[in-house]
Amino acid sequence: MTFPIRRRASTQIRIKDVLIGGGAPIVVQSMTTSDTRDIEETVYQIKRLADAGCEVVRLAVPDKEAAEALKAIVPRSPIPVVADIHFDYRLALQAADNGVHALRINPGNLPRKEFIRKVVEKAKERELPIRIGVNAGSLEKIVKEKFPTDICSALVESALLNVRLLEEEDFCNMKISVKASDPLIMVEAYRRVAAAVPYPLHLGVTEAGTLKRGIIKSAVGMGILLSEGIGDTIRVSLTADSVEEVTAGHEILKALGLRAESADLVSCPSCGRAEVDLHGLANQVEVMLAQIKLPIRVAVMGCFVNGPGEASHADLGIAGARNEYYIFRGDEVLKKVPQTEALEALKTEIDRFIDENEALLQERMETAGKEPLLV
Repeated sequence: MTFPIRRRASTQIRIKDVLIGGGAPIVVQSMTTSDTRDIEETVYQIKRLADAGCEVVRLAVPDKEAAEALKAIVPRSPIPVVADIHFDYRLALQAADNGVHALRINPGNLPRKEFIRKVVEKAKERELPIRIGVNAGSLEKIVKEKFPTDICSALVESALLNVRLLEEEDFCNMKISVKASDPLIMVEAYRRVAAAVPYPLHLGVTEAGTLKRGIIKSAVGMGILLSEGIGDTIRVSLTADSVEEVTAGHEILKALGLRAESADLVSCPSCGRAEVDLHGLANQVEVMLAQIKLPIRVAVMGCFVNGPGEASHADLGIAGARNEYYIFRGDEVLKKVPQTEALEALKTEIDRFIDENEALLQERMETAGKEPLLV
């Protein structure tokens, strides 16, 4: 039995050919770590991210040379490119003219309203959405003074202030983020913004940390919000290879039933009953499943005592015993094989299952996260 998530209704924007909000599938984003002025390295990183499943990529644009490099980078990118702009509105104008598909700005970092107006005029001209990106490190002075110790309220106040600035320019082609490094602060800030405005929301726990800690904090913060139907795009911000951000993002969505575009692995943590190298086998199966772009569910269990029963919701499973393995489907044992043949036997059954159940797997993929929106 599943418990479908009913998502928050929002307006919809388009970043090139990617729809965001308004019932569209939740989008996984990331950011390059290269110096954008290094065109070849930046294009290489973008392609790696795209191959991993990244659907929108953000590039730092700290100066005119980086903005100029976009002219060569954007046409070679297989996914939409967002320019990350701070302080200098002229870089936003230059990036827009050089072909980016969206702008990320914090209006609080643009000191004069006329600068914001120029960015909005350019965004309208180029039909580009703007992300209002608010975090604790870039709050306006007036907001800091109003909420000196309440970071959550300060984030929300800044976001809504910036929304009004764009709305005053008759601009609604936007999405919003209110990121914090504390997952609970981030959760409450997004809840308040979600209740206050109809625009799509980009989720993230900023400065989440290194690979393990960052994934845990991101999964907690984003998992809570996504389970409540809040969120239209996500980025798992890690001090690690950006490809890991993309992988983690897809796994979070998959765990919540919001995306189903790759194989899922179920494996037990092992115990004293295990008589096989469960960890080694699970890692080998995980590598094998990484090549499969259909939502088949495969279980790897450490023993036959309760392996098939605990993994009965999987499409196929493998359970270990001394020097042998059982390949099973539901409660049915399909075959018993020696340990040396286990991985190849499982792969054969996976291939057979995919061939025989392609329509079922396609249906899973197409219906994931498609529950009716809340009104």
